[in-house]
Amino acid sequence: MIRFSLCCDREHDFDGWFRDNADFDKQKKRGLVTCPVCNSAKVEKALMAPSVQTARKREKVALGMNAEQKQLMGKLKELTDKVKQNADYVGDKFPEEARKIHFGETDARGIYGEASPTEVKELLDDGVGIMPLPNIPDDTN
Repeated sequence: MIRFSLCCDREHDFDGWFRDNADFDKQKKRGLVTCPVCNSAKVEKALMAPSVQTARKREKVALGMNAEQKQLMGKLKELTDKVKQNADYVGDKFPEEARKIHFGETDARGIYGEASPTEVKELLDDGVGIMPLPNIPDDTN
């Protein structure tokens, strides 16, 4: 994954995560990269300094959690794992499948997958009850 600093045509700065440069270009072309402030799809990559993370810096982050925070992260990971074990992964078909379930076009079942910020907003506007599913690596616990 690579993080890009982005800027919309109204000069709002924000970050976005993509698999690679081609993934950014593909999503932008499809209108999936939008400004979280004004929802503009006229987004460009901004100049940014490279982020170099040393082993020492990673260690500080890992040691920065107290016992209670580590316990909460563990519980959040357990919840995420339980949702994944009891739901069907539908990938980028999530918005379509969620609407079908919400509007009774298919049997109700637990699903998880991917959706762009725009798709999430549209689902919420349609009254579809969804929530983000955090991706917590095993080594944070």
